[in-house]
Amino acid sequence: MLKLNNIYTSFAKGTVDEMKLFEDFNLTVNKGDFISIVGSNGSGKTTLLNLICGTLTPDSGSIVLKDKDITALPEYKRSRYIGRVFQDPKAGTCSELTVLENFALADNKNKCYALGRAINKKRIDYYKSLLAECNMGLEDRINTPIGSLSGGQRQAIALVLAGMTKVDLLILDEHTAALDPKAAETIMELTHRLVSEKGLTAVMVTHNLRFATDYGNRIIMMHGGRAILDKAGAEKDALQVTDLLGIFNEISIECGN
Repeated sequence: MLKLNNIYTSFAKGTVDEMKLFEDFNLTVNKGDFISIVGSNGSGKTTLLNLICGTLTPDSGSIVLKDKDITALPEYKRSRYIGRVFQDPKAGTCSELTVLENFALADNKNKCYALGRAINKKRIDYYKSLLAECNMGLEDRINTPIGSLSGGQRQAIALVLAGMTKVDLLILDEHTAALDPKAAETIMELTHRLVSEKGLTAVMVTHNLRFATDYGNRIIMMHGGRAILDKAGAEKDALQVTDLLGIFNEISIECGN
C-alpha cells in the first residue's frame, strides 16, 4: 500500500547545525492498517507524516503509494490520494464559509471547476446524513459559518470531509490534541467508525497512549528517527498503557533525564 524505502532526512543540511533525523529508515503500511504512532517530542512522528504527505521531501530514498513512486510529487497533487486531519481544528475547514459551503468544496475535490453553482441542492440531504452520524446536532446547523462552531464540532466536520471523497490513505495528525477530553473521546469514536465502515488505511500520530492502545490494529513507537517498537494484531492488543510508559521511562533514563 505505502512504502518508505531507505529514507534519509536531515535539517539545516550543510551547516554546523545539521541534524540527521531519518537515516536508512524503512516503513511498510499495509492496506487496511490503522496505525497509531507514538513517541516523545523530536522522535520523528510529525516529520514522518510530512514526508508521506509531501510537505517535506527526503534527501534520499523513495516513497511509494500503490506501486507509484510519489517521492517528487508535490503536496497538492498527493491530496488526490491522501486525506489529512490536522491538530488545529481551524486547519481543515474554511472559517468564513458555512458548513454547507465547506461540504460543497469537499464534494468538488479533484473535479474541474466551471461557471456554475458550487452547491448542488440535491446533495444537501446527503450532507445532513453525514453530519447526523457525528451526534452533535450539526445537521441542524448546516447554514452556520464554521468559524462560530466549537473546536470539537469543527474537527468532526474536518474528519467527515477528509473521508467523504475516496482517498487511499487517511493521515491523522494529533487530531484530538487540541480538544477537551469529552470532545476527544467523541472524535476518536467517530474516527474508528469512519475508518471501519469505509475500510480506510489510516496513520494516526497521538500523544494519548490510551487512544493508541484502544484503537487500530498496529502501534509504532518512534525514538530518534527510528521505530523502536512495531506491534500488530494480537501482540498490539496485548499492550497496555503501562507497557508503553515503561518504554518511555527507559528512553528517558538513556537520554539522561
